[in-house]
Amino acid sequence: MKLPVLPPVSPMLAKLERDLPTGDLLYEPKWDGFRCIVFRDGDEIELGSRNERPFNRYFPELVEALRAALPPRVALDGEIVIATERGLDFDLLQMRIHPAASRVAKLAQEMPSSFVAFDLLAEGDDDLRERPLRERRQRLEKALRKVEQPIHLTPATTDPDTAQRWFEEFEGAGLDGVIAKPLAGTYRENERLWQKVKHLRTADCVVAGFRVHKDGDGVGSLLLGLYDDDGTLHHVGVASSFAAPMRKQLAKELQPYRKNALEGHPWREWADAQAQAEGGRMPGAPSRWNAKKDMRWEPLRIELVAEVAYEHLQGDRFRHNARFQRWRPDRDPPSCTYEQLETPVPAELAEVFGVG
Repeated sequence: MKLPVLPPVSPMLAKLERDLPTGDLLYEPKWDGFRCIVFRDGDEIELGSRNERPFNRYFPELVEALRAALPPRVALDGEIVIATERGLDFDLLQMRIHPAASRVAKLAQEMPSSFVAFDLLAEGDDDLRERPLRERRQRLEKALRKVEQPIHLTPATTDPDTAQRWFEEFEGAGLDGVIAKPLAGTYRENERLWQKVKHLRTADCVVAGFRVHKDGDGVGSLLLGLYDDDGTLHHVGVASSFAAPMRKQLAKELQPYRKNALEGHPWREWADAQAQAEGGRMPGAPSRWNAKKDMRWEPLRIELVAEVAYEHLQGDRFRHNARFQRWRPDRDPPSCTYEQLETPVPAELAEVFGVG
């Protein structure tokens, strides 16, 4: 491969903002997928992940599609996503990272992926990283003017009102915010010079257990649950990232609720595979992504309710770790149901993808 920009490349990043910034900016939807930098030199294609590892073996259908759609010599920054009629599905995307080639091939047929491009790092013999985004975007639009599914050019606008509408409407299609990029900015690897605005909401959840912090001192995370319409308590995620004093304080506060906690606990049989199939999502199973990670947990009597902040709902669970806000002694655990969660009306994926 002989390109002016060669792998590995660390992608440019964004810092979190709570309000939509204004100025000489380009706004784009924030895609919820796998960040990927694509390199093409003739028949050679390499898909580089955010941690600079190749994605080729996990997304063989994209390799062929990109080879057919892209100019002969380019480097693109973008996102790999899986689109369904319900919107983008990150769970399906995670299933593609599988060690068995036969399994990958089967999933590639059943749930094909797409690539959404949003930056052009190189074209021909030109290294474009020191060029302003305004020029890079123009060249990207020209380079991808004829692409079709499963390759897409991300929608972009300089109008903050349009960006605000995207922020409000596109979440239902699986996007989790808006990215703002200086039009005069160059491409700076691994630097947080873009800005991202993400959704932030709160929910009252049952605290059904906890995990001890990795250093053995205090609470590392709270295990959160919500009830469905049938009265099943589902594990929806964890609240974590506590400072050291808070970890110790939580340990003291939770101590009285540990006595006889397994008596009648809805997650008592979490280790039983059949119980997982018949019940709901339960904590405690080995981590799929880190087999050495300690997933042991301590049960608590089903009496505590906590208000937590979350950014994005993926299916019936929190996409990222939630953040503890406060205890809610005024709430009864059975009142903590899925009904309290905001469910945005899905946007048409055709609009998100800018096609048809």
